[in-house]
Amino acid sequence: MTTTTDALQWRDRKRHLWLMGLIVPTALFVMLPVIWALNGAGWHGAAQAPFWIGPILLYLVLPALDLRFGADGQNPPEEAMERLENDRYYRICTYLFIPFQYASVVFGAYLFTASDLSWLGFDGALGWPAKIGLALSVGMLGGVGINTAHELGHKKGSLERWLSKITLAQTWYGHFYVEHNRGHHVRVATPEDPASARFGETFWEFLPRSIWGSLRSSWELEAKRLHRQERSVWHPTNDVLNAWVMSVLLWGVLTAAFGWAVLPFLLVQAVFGFTLLETVNYLEHYGLLRQKMSSGRYERCTPEHSWNSDHLVTNLFLYHLQRHSDHHANPTRRYQTLRSMDGAPNLPSGYATMIALTYLPPLWRRVMDQRVLDHYDGDITRVNIHPRVRDKVLARYAAGAQQAA
Repeated sequence: MTTTTDALQWRDRKRHLWLMGLIVPTALFVMLPVIWALNGAGWHGAAQAPFWIGPILLYLVLPALDLRFGADGQNPPEEAMERLENDRYYRICTYLFIPFQYASVVFGAYLFTASDLSWLGFDGALGWPAKIGLALSVGMLGGVGINTAHELGHKKGSLERWLSKITLAQTWYGHFYVEHNRGHHVRVATPEDPASARFGETFWEFLPRSIWGSLRSSWELEAKRLHRQERSVWHPTNDVLNAWVMSVLLWGVLTAAFGWAVLPFLLVQAVFGFTLLETVNYLEHYGLLRQKMSSGRYERCTPEHSWNSDHLVTNLFLYHLQRHSDHHANPTRRYQTLRSMDGAPNLPSGYATMIALTYLPPLWRRVMDQRVLDHYDGDITRVNIHPRVRDKVLARYAAGAQQAA
C-alpha cells in the first residue's frame, strides 16, 4: 500500500526519457553528418541509406530495443496522479514535437526537389533510392505525428486541440480529430466501429474499411453537430473542413516553394503516415468485443477491450499509447499518468514489432488468434468476428467442441 509520504517521494524514472519522443522529428537532421561523411569517403551508394532512417527505426531499431529492455513495470501511485497530471514539463515535451516536425517536412521537400546537393557530397540531385527512403522517413514522422495529435486532441484546452489539427495537416488526416474522439471512443470494440479490427480480418481488408469508414463517420458526426446548432455543414466551425484547410495551406505553400516536383514526396509521405496509424488501429482492438446487454446497448468499455503492451522503449516514442486500456477508460488523462492495467490482454511485444506482423496475415493470425480465444476462455461467440469468415469460424469451433465432448 502506497502512503502519502511515498507518493510525495515518488519520481517518474522516465521523466527525462520522454524527450526521446523528439528523436523521430529530428532524425533527418541528425543523419546529415553521416551522409556527408559517407560521401566524403567515396561511399556514394551507402550515403543513400541514412535517408531510410524512418523505416530503419520502425522496423529494426525499436523492435530490438523493446526486446532488449522489455516491459516498463512502473505505474504512478494514485496519490501522485494529480501532481503528475499538472506538471507542465510533460506538456512541453509534446509541444516541442511540432516545430521539429514542420522543419523536417520542409527540409525533406527541399532535399527531394533540389537539383544541386553538392554541399552534402552528392553530384547533383538525390537518386530515387534516396528519395524513396526520404519520403518514407518523413511519412514515418507523419505517422508518429498523428499519435502526438492524438495525445493533444483529447485535451480540453483549445490550444492543444488546435495544435492537434496542425500536427495532422502533414498527412491530410485532420478528420481523425473528430472521428477518434467522438466516433471511435464511443463505438470501440464493436462491429460498428471502422477502426476496430475483427477476428479473421486481414490488415489489407481492414485498411480501406477503416480509412473510408472513419472519413464518412467524421463527416456525419460534424454534420449532426452543426445541424443541432442550426448551421450549414460548410460552416467554418466544421472541424473536418478547418483541419483540411490546414493541409491545403501546408501543401500549397510547399508546392509554391518547391514546384510540382514535390507532389510525389507529399503523396508518398502522407499515405505511409496514415497507413501507420491504421496499422496501429488494427492491432489495438483486434477481435475484441463489448457484449450487448439486455437493453440492446453495448456494455461499458473496460480494460479487457484493448490490447496493451508495456514495452518501455516504444512507449517512450509513442507517449504511452500502448497503455491503451487506461486511455480508453480515461480519455482525457495525460500520457504520463497512464497505467498498465490488470485485466487487459497483452500483446507479445511492443507496437513497433507487431506492426511488421500485420503485413503478413498468416503470421499475424498464428500469433494473435489463439491469444484472442484465450482471452475469452475459448468462447468464440464472445469474439468480434469478421463477417466473411463468421460461419466458417463458428462451424470449426463448434466441431472442435463436439469432438472434445
